[in-house]
Amino acid sequence: MAEKTTQYYVPESSPWPLMGSIGLLLLAVGGANFIQQHTDKVQNDGKLGGVILAIGVLWMIGVMFMWWRDTVKESLGGLHSHQMDRSYRQGMIWFIFSEVMFFGAFFGALFYTRWLIVPWLGGAGSNAMTHELLWPNFQAMWPLLVAPDGRTTAAMGAWGLPAINTAILLTSSITLTIAHHALLANQRGKVIAFQAATIVLAVIFLGLQALEYVHAYHMGLTIDAGIYGSLFFLMTGFHGAHVFLGTIFMIVTFLRVLKGHYTPENHFAWEAAAWYWHFVDVVWLFLFVAVYWL
Repeated sequence: MAEKTTQYYVPESSPWPLMGSIGLLLLAVGGANFIQQHTDKVQNDGKLGGVILAIGVLWMIGVMFMWWRDTVKESLGGLHSHQMDRSYRQGMIWFIFSEVMFFGAFFGALFYTRWLIVPWLGGAGSNAMTHELLWPNFQAMWPLLVAPDGRTTAAMGAWGLPAINTAILLTSSITLTIAHHALLANQRGKVIAFQAATIVLAVIFLGLQALEYVHAYHMGLTIDAGIYGSLFFLMTGFHGAHVFLGTIFMIVTFLRVLKGHYTPENHFAWEAAAWYWHFVDVVWLFLFVAVYWL
């Protein structure tokens, strides 16, 4: 690995931001049409949505591969100065902060619904007349198993697969922390072993969450069965998507560990993946308590 430059590095013009924007557009258009196709039970219209979505996914994979390839070459070539390192760290911090706000909006919707909307529909406060006129048989409870319009759903308990997944994520944070300390101590073999263990735990988590969704649908807990089902799948689904992205992040840095790209002094890409993974773990702890337990 070349020595870091002392000059501020200005990257060359890159096509990847534009190409990434096109990929995101394909994902948005394809995803929206694909969801509409399945929720509206459209037989003929909307079938193109799945094709566009698949193209968008493959497009983004290609863009990420090429963009990361260029960034890795710059880093190994010593083009990233210490000032560039600080810029990367600040960018990652702001990115994680934006993710905190992202999930904060969902938690806000959950608490607002649970502590205000549901009691109001049940006649709390000055809403007794609304309750009597519109939904006299509605009972305010949480989880909301019977919606005001009569639709029913089921609730997912905390002490089955969710508890197992919580233990898996907590263990993955421990193994990743051990790998981080090994990287700082230049113990490459230990880094490989414990980061591989973290990736395996991440894949197990994703598999168990998919199994949980299958179990939920068989129970009658679906995304269109009322506000509880909508919030459940919205919050856990987005978290699962973040776990998936974090797993990809760790696999990429793991391959770079195998190639010997990191040193105790220069390994921020690895460290950024660790920050992201610990963030995902913390979000899951809040989800477990707020969505499954309370």
